[in-house]
Amino acid sequence: MVFSSLVFLCIFLPVNLFLYFISKNKTWRNWVLIISSLVFYAWGEPVWITAMIFSTLLSYISALIIEKFRGTGTAKVFLVLSVAVNLLILGTFKYSGFIIENINALLGIGLRKPEISLPIGISFYSFQIISYIVDVYRGEVEAQKSFTKLLLFVSLFHQLVAGPIVRYSDIAAQIEDRKVTPEGFSEGVSRFIIGLGKKVLIANTAGELAVNFLGTDYEKLPVTGAWLGILLYAFQIYFDFSGYSDMAIGLGRMYGFTYKENFDYPYISKSATEFWRRWHISLSSFFRDYVYIPLGGNRRHLARNLLIVWFLTGLWHGASWNFIIWGIYYFVLIYAEKLFFRKVLERIPRVFSHLYLILAVLVGWVFFYHTDISQALRFLGVMFGNASAFTSSEVSLTFRSNAIFLIIAAVASTPLAKKAFEAIKKSFQGNRARVAFLDNVFRPAVNILILVLSLAFLVGQSYNPFLYFRF
Repeated sequence: MVFSSLVFLCIFLPVNLFLYFISKNKTWRNWVLIISSLVFYAWGEPVWITAMIFSTLLSYISALIIEKFRGTGTAKVFLVLSVAVNLLILGTFKYSGFIIENINALLGIGLRKPEISLPIGISFYSFQIISYIVDVYRGEVEAQKSFTKLLLFVSLFHQLVAGPIVRYSDIAAQIEDRKVTPEGFSEGVSRFIIGLGKKVLIANTAGELAVNFLGTDYEKLPVTGAWLGILLYAFQIYFDFSGYSDMAIGLGRMYGFTYKENFDYPYISKSATEFWRRWHISLSSFFRDYVYIPLGGNRRHLARNLLIVWFLTGLWHGASWNFIIWGIYYFVLIYAEKLFFRKVLERIPRVFSHLYLILAVLVGWVFFYHTDISQALRFLGVMFGNASAFTSSEVSLTFRSNAIFLIIAAVASTPLAKKAFEAIKKSFQGNRARVAFLDNVFRPAVNILILVLSLAFLVGQSYNPFLYFRF
């Protein structure tokens, strides 16, 4: 089940909200969330819910033992055991086929690849569980004494299948006690609708247009077609994933949970380093706190530490060499920026540093999209002039027909609309009626319009799952 489906929007969510708010007891509300989350997760593949429950149970027991024997060898043993088993489960489901495929290619043998489907969201909830057990070992949080409350943390359907990666320390108090205010619920609904609009109106549209240029016959693809195609894919993946994060954050607010932001307008960045402070913030902070800093961070072995982090970042996104190359590509960019390039970027006009970042990101998305490296290199060749033609009537027609959409997507990738609204609201501060109109009439009207348009689009669109579900 996905948030941008009519089943979720018209049946699952209304029923779940109704059951949640008629349950006055905190314990019953937790059970409503647990049961509905398990149903949500099991909707597509019920068998793999057992893997999530097993990982949660193992970590629950391990955390209690670690807390009881903190500072001893026993605590370290159970830390290693819990982390290793969770990584083994993740590795078995996600990387066993990739490993066997490469062994076969390297040794020329014919080991059989296991036919195992990838449980949705396993990369996200595995990291959440690992962060919990490590934080308990470090003494940063207390071990959860209730298994059902820990299961609630892991299984919350708001962020279970595609993040953001929520740390236990961020919502531990809210698991125990949370309040839903009218203002908070309203903010949650608004945030959810904005995310839905990002996904349905922009990401899906960009994806439908992008397939006309990506994955086609690159011998016939013109230069402008390659640039337009990868630009559309950049819009698709950003609005797809940030839209999901918005919906997850909004849903959390509707139920009394506050999740941290996962995106901060990454396409306005002026360097690769800044881009990754703004893109998928929860993943970046996870690798920073649990890999990069423990390895030594900036203090020692900088190149090694960065290489490990970006190799793992690429590998986390998928069991394919293109993702590893994509991760190492960012290692090269960020390492170069740390050594000397950052000073150059700070001195040149902002427009040039921004253009550098956009170019770097678009080249990176080429590797991210193409699992076939030779196809990625061929596509890059087309982008930079090794093509049969510079443009074509198809590209011109697509561009002209969708110029308004491209402008909307570009503007929505920046904080311009948000800043404009805040500026208008600020100019009305002396007039309460106008401020009330903006908050109580204009904003709800925009949200209703986005919701109606999204529902109308969903009725006519084919199934289009979130891109990050496969990670």
